[in-house]
Amino acid sequence: MGQKYNSNLGNSPKDGTQQDSNKVNTASIDPNLYMWKVDERLGNVQIIPADTAYQHFQNQNLVEGMTGHNNYLGNLGSPSMSRIYFDRSEYSQYLFIDPYSSFYVQPQDFRFSNSRLPYTNLTYFKCGSKVDGEERFKSYFSINVNKRLAFGFNIDYQYGRGFYTNQSTAHFNGALFGSYIGEKYQAHLLFNSFNLKMIENGGITDDRYITDPLSMSEGKKQYEPANIPTVLSDTWNKNKDNYIFLTHRYSLGFHREKVIREKGKGKDDGKEIEKKEIEFVPVTSFIHTMKFEKAHRNFISDTETSGFYKNTFINRNSLSSNDSTSYLSIKNTFAIALLEGFNKYAQAGLTGFISHELRQYSLMNQDSITTDKYTENEVYVGGELSRKSGKLLHYSATGEVGMLKESIGQFRLKGNIDLNFHFLNDTVNLVARGNISNTLPAFYMRHYHSNHFYWDNSNFSKEFKTKLEAELSIKRLGTKLNVGVENVKNYTYFDSTAVANQFNGSIQVLGATFSQNFKLGKLHLDNEITYQKSGNSTIIPLPELSLYHNLYLETKLAKKVLSLQLGIDVRYFTKYYAPAYTPAIGNFNLQNEANGVKIGGYPIMDLYANLHLKRTRFFVMWYHVNQGSGGNAFYVPHYPINPRTFKIGLSWNFYD
Repeated sequence: MGQKYNSNLGNSPKDGTQQDSNKVNTASIDPNLYMWKVDERLGNVQIIPADTAYQHFQNQNLVEGMTGHNNYLGNLGSPSMSRIYFDRSEYSQYLFIDPYSSFYVQPQDFRFSNSRLPYTNLTYFKCGSKVDGEERFKSYFSINVNKRLAFGFNIDYQYGRGFYTNQSTAHFNGALFGSYIGEKYQAHLLFNSFNLKMIENGGITDDRYITDPLSMSEGKKQYEPANIPTVLSDTWNKNKDNYIFLTHRYSLGFHREKVIREKGKGKDDGKEIEKKEIEFVPVTSFIHTMKFEKAHRNFISDTETSGFYKNTFINRNSLSSNDSTSYLSIKNTFAIALLEGFNKYAQAGLTGFISHELRQYSLMNQDSITTDKYTENEVYVGGELSRKSGKLLHYSATGEVGMLKESIGQFRLKGNIDLNFHFLNDTVNLVARGNISNTLPAFYMRHYHSNHFYWDNSNFSKEFKTKLEAELSIKRLGTKLNVGVENVKNYTYFDSTAVANQFNGSIQVLGATFSQNFKLGKLHLDNEITYQKSGNSTIIPLPELSLYHNLYLETKLAKKVLSLQLGIDVRYFTKYYAPAYTPAIGNFNLQNEANGVKIGGYPIMDLYANLHLKRTRFFVMWYHVNQGSGGNAFYVPHYPINPRTFKIGLSWNFYD
């Protein structure tokens, strides 16, 4: 028999909906393996399936994302930014790590696991040659000391040599983790270390090498990517980010007898028999969550192109830079939770919490010798009301308000409600979400000192955001519709000079995404269409349409033990003035109004074959198969999409 994640935590609902962390049984793909994530604020468990699905496996390592909605610089591990406004996250306090979201893992996104046998996953991706290719190796290992205590490690290394000059990336992530799931006490501990290094080239010197290659080569053989000149050389961005995350809780409650009905075996085969068990029912939980984070950024440029940067504030006597900044954060959250479901009248859970965060920053000074240091403190009190069990109705409402120091005047309110019901032999899910927040812009939007960028925006106002969102999904028909609208006042952004700026008025953004999957026998067609409209396209430029289509044949071979998907997918977005990328700040900013260019209006197509055999997944892909057809082959202004290339990937699970 497979080992339960925690026998006293209850059973997961048949409809797969999420439950509270004290009344949950994780989903599994193997009798011996269970996986989950934990909420960063309160440590609530979120059920997840283990990562073994082979659909879209060919897109798992693409920086443009599973459905191709990210703009990025072309190389594996390079900075990216979603074209879909509602998919973007707010700037974090250490915003230099934000563009590396394809590699960086937040605590709430890390996968914890529990298995009776040691579990190992090895994953490998490769494309191109030893000169210009990309490789990524991932290893995940977990072992149980006993049925309650587990620990393991995760390793992720990726190296993108780059098809274009001065474009390579080298990223390493190592993690150690552990969990204890007891009857009254539960704990999760995670140490994560990231070391990211990227060589910057500033983009190619002339877009016509891509858009009109014959004219650039004067009718002769077209330029190879490695021979196309780039703007910068001898330039690096280096980021180090380490954090320790701990969440633990102690629960008070009572024991009661539980009756379990199951099918009998042996002489009782086929009969329904009853068994009695004693289970612990938690009533109140005392929760503590802590995160300690330390990060450092270094931007080095030994030979800068004259005129590439408008201003110089520190090293005025040479075309070189050596910028640095450091960040440290310690955050503690204490909470008391009255849990849902301990009796028939407790239909919802209620939690109250208080949090304190200390942040310290160091910035360069114009004298290039001394360091400017800043300290910020934030104290919030808040609460959460939620109902997560049951099949029909679920809801949650969370609010927090700042009480001291920099947090005074800041608040966040968030709520959602979902309804599940049957209609015409199908399952219909309706979801409504709402957010209201009034928050101070991230520290580095208010203060940053470097050789070419220097600002102190202490007068920035708080950003006030109101967002409403509704979602409809019909499971059997493969239909999903999401509509959202947001109003933001005092929007903070990097302007066309790559300087932090603030728009004092209000901007509205409307977005709608429609997904529809069709199936005819073994033939499948998956579709996703996103429409967006920005109330101020100068400040928030967005493509009006973003499309993803995936046409594939799915079948089984070799006595139905080998699953195969053979298909082609395409991603497309309409032309717009996409954000540019500036190496010295390591972030995306509005294009220069004088020489801005539109990108888009160009389809990117991939041919692929996905295979799944027992515990092994494998794919082969011909990436950007339509390269050479002419067109605007850019995801970011002046950064071309990688040329046509062959990619492979392998993922293998072991249980011993």
